[in-house]
Amino acid sequence: MLSKAEEKIMKILWRKNEAYMKDIMDALPEPKPAKSTVSTLLKRMTDKDMIRYEKTGSIRKYIPLVAKKNYFSKKFQDFKTRFFNDSSTQFASFFTKDTNLSISELEEIQKLVNEEIKKKKS
Repeated sequence: MLSKAEEKIMKILWRKNEAYMKDIMDALPEPKPAKSTVSTLLKRMTDKDMIRYEKTGSIRKYIPLVAKKNYFSKKFQDFKTRFFNDSSTQFASFFTKDTNLSISELEEIQKLVNEEIKKKKS
């Protein structure tokens, strides 16, 4: 998993599909971290096999190796395991009862669940 700082950089890479250090620095919000900090974070992300880079001379182009959907799916699984004993039912119960969802939000979730049930039955 990525740290919050690494996730900020990863979101930039997902949005751009590939980026140079300058692109990443330009996209980071103020106050911007030092370039050396970003460089260290990119190295860690490379070591974690989350990104790779292509080098042209001394310039590196960074490319994500993990799809955003896959990353957040894994992150959600970890969250569900840690806080809800790996139970989707416990998570759904908490999410629908204890998060002050509006009726329209609950109806939209119900619609999504019903569509997924139809897909799995056919």
